[in-house]
Amino acid sequence: MTSVLYDTPGPRAKRRNVLLSVVFLVLLAALAWWIWSVLDDKNQLQWSLWQPFTTSQAWTTYLLPGLANTLKAAALAMVIALPLGAVFGIARLSDHRSVRMVAGVVVEFFRSIPVLLLMLFANELYSRYTQVTSDDRPMYAVITGLVLYNASVLAEVVRAGILALPKGQSEAAYAIGLRKGQTMSSILLPQAVTAMLPAIVSQLVVIVKDTALGGVMIGYAELLSERGTLAANYANVFASFVVVAAIYVVLNFALTSFAGWLEGRLRRSKRSTGAVLGAEDMEEMNPAGIGGTAGTGAGGTI
Repeated sequence: MTSVLYDTPGPRAKRRNVLLSVVFLVLLAALAWWIWSVLDDKNQLQWSLWQPFTTSQAWTTYLLPGLANTLKAAALAMVIALPLGAVFGIARLSDHRSVRMVAGVVVEFFRSIPVLLLMLFANELYSRYTQVTSDDRPMYAVITGLVLYNASVLAEVVRAGILALPKGQSEAAYAIGLRKGQTMSSILLPQAVTAMLPAIVSQLVVIVKDTALGGVMIGYAELLSERGTLAANYANVFASFVVVAAIYVVLNFALTSFAGWLEGRLRRSKRSTGAVLGAEDMEEMNPAGIGGTAGTGAGGTI
């Protein structure tokens, strides 16, 4: 049996696939055993190193407050960067050359600077020229750096998503008398959102992970920096790295899973928007076309 996209594997191909799967599982088991042996030789599997994570003190004193700061900075950066990126992405498609040029310069400038450098500049700016307290300054700097960089990247995602739509969409909207703003808000953006969603979610995951840069360089008390304090108190550097890495995996997996559910819901809602017109609806729209002879169409006699 042959599909449109691929040939169904025959007996030899099936045996080869089974053999490759067995070899892969054997190599994976050997790698896991080697890692386990190395950790055991280095005494990294002792229960005393992992036992603190079974108590509430390690979580309530270090990990949970750090996780809360990570989520706070990431959430605020997302809330600001998403609409700001959409505005600049649409501005780069403006009919006015001056608007396109200004938006392009802003996007390309902040997209070219590393996010860590933006955080350092923002921290120095808040320190010298504002009245932000030293306690709040790291969070402000982290959010500012994340917003400036990720809004620029999201602007390009929005622009590419809109340009990827067929030109007939906008041409049909103009043909029925819609202005460009109405075409953008009612026709193009709703269709582009579904296509842009995977790229947007990838950038949101980057925002969550990049909060750790603020903890390393400017002293923001996020999850990774609090891990360092915990490891210094319990002398379990490797174990703390493993636990924090697992927290990041769970957090980002939850974000991507929610985005996948949202994307599926958007696609299903778009497929179910079509309405079936009954005879009464057709008669109201075109009374002359209903009840006529077999040669009568929607606009009258053919």
